[in-house]
Amino acid sequence: MSNNIFVGLDWAARSHAVCVVDESGRILERFELTHDRDGLSELRRRLSRFNARLRIAIERPSGLIVDALVDAGHEVVPIHPNALKACRPRYRCHGGKSDAGDAYILADVLRTDGHRWRALTPQSDGIQALRALVRSRDDLVATRVGLSNQLRSVLEAFWPGAACVFADIASPIGLAFLKRYPSAASAARLSERQLQAFCKRQRYCGRRTPAQLLARLRSAAPALSGPLSAQASSHIVRSLVDVLRPVVAQIAELTQRIEQAVEALPDGRIIMSFPRTGHICAAQLLSELGDVRERFPSVEQLAAEAGTTPVTYESGKSRGVAFRWACNHRLRRAVTCFADNSRHANAWAHSIYASARARGCSHPHAIRILARCWLRVLWRAWVDRRPYEPELHLAAAKLAADGG
Repeated sequence: MSNNIFVGLDWAARSHAVCVVDESGRILERFELTHDRDGLSELRRRLSRFNARLRIAIERPSGLIVDALVDAGHEVVPIHPNALKACRPRYRCHGGKSDAGDAYILADVLRTDGHRWRALTPQSDGIQALRALVRSRDDLVATRVGLSNQLRSVLEAFWPGAACVFADIASPIGLAFLKRYPSAASAARLSERQLQAFCKRQRYCGRRTPAQLLARLRSAAPALSGPLSAQASSHIVRSLVDVLRPVVAQIAELTQRIEQAVEALPDGRIIMSFPRTGHICAAQLLSELGDVRERFPSVEQLAAEAGTTPVTYESGKSRGVAFRWACNHRLRRAVTCFADNSRHANAWAHSIYASARARGCSHPHAIRILARCWLRVLWRAWVDRRPYEPELHLAAAKLAADGG
């Protein structure tokens, strides 16, 4: 049996198709397995029969099955689904697809073009933990935004004043106010003294006095809904508040854990040395950047992964530049957030942004230009394992500015 054996695994939620080929492309084995304990045990048992450290192509870089394959000592090669889609016409002229067929294509593409993809190097346990915390917090923040918009929409339809008393409707004091006063009728006799006592109980430290807050409430458009509609809307407000309050509390708890986790990581302290990164933005950057330096051997690869470089289409005399859609969207959000924050605290960053705006770039485009410049400096500090030092990285900053 050939020593060069390649495996393709078409992942699915409940079952997986597996195909094993040799160096000539001949199919050695095909089988399917379920996504449970018995299925994973069967996968390891069947692959162990080849008595070799196999190269296995799969369409995802993480997950339980990837962990199981890495733990078994195999070399896992993630292949993007778009790359697999582009390879299908090499094997068939029709547009159909099957799980077994995709498993074979993955194995055969790994055999013929394996040099194009890099094998997966697992991140450290600290990075994996940080990534889980950050992504869970981001998902909860998205949930909070959706529920907050729904709550604001209900209030603006039957009691607009309650939506503008406090700046953030989903803040703890904003939710406490709506829990106590879910309708215009419940707050009809609210006095300045009562509102002052309420703010004191909630430890309100805003810049508005109780008189100003009450004026906001009274100056809003009056509610015109009937008694039954108002009662129904009041119940909806209470329900949304009851759902939002634990979400907000859990976001605060996750934020605290993320701050502790990023401070404990050496790479976290490197990222936080950059201007205006803060704990959360630094954690978002590091969780997607990771601590495996081999993953990004050049700053160009990092910039492409972060979606800060455009895609060029060129043929003959025609040439076009388009927005890069295929990228790590979480990394792009993190690096553009950092770039946007940095221009308020760093003169060089402000100059890059202002220059881009002066050339007619929109705000998002100018931020991407600035993010691409920062990535050159960030990548150098990350590779060298050294915190940001403006004097040390001045040459890289000037080079990035010239190329921005």
